[in-house]
Amino acid sequence: MEGIGLLVLFAFLGIVLLWLIFYFIPIGLWFSALVSDVRLSLLQLILMRWRKVPPSTIVSAMIESTKAGLKLNANELEAHYLAGGNVPNVVHALVSAQKASINLDFKMATAIDLAGRDVFEAVQMSVNPKVINTPPVAAVAKDGIQLIAKARVTVRANIKQLVGGAGEETVLARVGEGIVSSIGSAQTHKIVLENPDSISRVVLEKGLDAGTAFEILSIDIADIDVGKNIGAELQIDQANADKNIAQAKAEEKRAMAVALEQEMKAKAQEARAKVILAEAEIPMAIAEAFRTGNLGVMDYYKLKNIQADTHMRETIVKPEKK
Repeated sequence: MEGIGLLVLFAFLGIVLLWLIFYFIPIGLWFSALVSDVRLSLLQLILMRWRKVPPSTIVSAMIESTKAGLKLNANELEAHYLAGGNVPNVVHALVSAQKASINLDFKMATAIDLAGRDVFEAVQMSVNPKVINTPPVAAVAKDGIQLIAKARVTVRANIKQLVGGAGEETVLARVGEGIVSSIGSAQTHKIVLENPDSISRVVLEKGLDAGTAFEILSIDIADIDVGKNIGAELQIDQANADKNIAQAKAEEKRAMAVALEQEMKAKAQEARAKVILAEAEIPMAIAEAFRTGNLGVMDYYKLKNIQADTHMRETIVKPEKK
């Protein structure tokens, strides 16, 4: 029994040892590379393990590139992997670019990949252009009518501008700005509705793809809807504003008139008060005139007759209210 236990133990240790040997010495990968005409030594594969680089990724990339007629360096592929790059994606992009006769070298492809862009998708977009739908863009023609336009922008990736070039958001923003400018320069909205392709021509002439990672191939107006009558709304708002200003000025004038009226009433009351005070002094003045001999009895009667005659005349001109 003890002999059987030792055999089992030795067998287990042998299996573990073989697993470690085949893990650190990937003979299968080395043989696959050898039969695919990829010259990699076992030492290189072992060192990849120690450098935390999966040998299968590098070997698969080398086999794919070699079969496609590309000559890549295993050390450069390792360096790109360690820098955080996507090695299979870069190799796919290089093979696709070669098949499509696109000028793309390994240095440019790795730079695009490390910049955060999908280099393989960029190559595919260079061969098969992409259509970008713009959101609804509202603009107002010179006659005050609002138009809401939607456009389809066909773009192709510009490989040389992928590093440092602006993305889709910039292209959409520029196209939207061009649509607003084109509609805004139209004399009437009917002209735009009759010739929507005029918007495309004006926008394309502006060179909106400058400094972007794309090349604009065409801009097609997909839909134009008539929106609000902005001119009429602005005129209504202006009329309401003018009305409010006129009402405010009229209220100001009315307040000034009321204040002037109050002031005149105050002055009239003050004048009446002075008259009343003056009339109150008349009997005293008459009495004083009698004492001093400046006024006689006949003069007094004449004064009373004049007052009565004056009162009668006032009554005839303006009858008293009952």
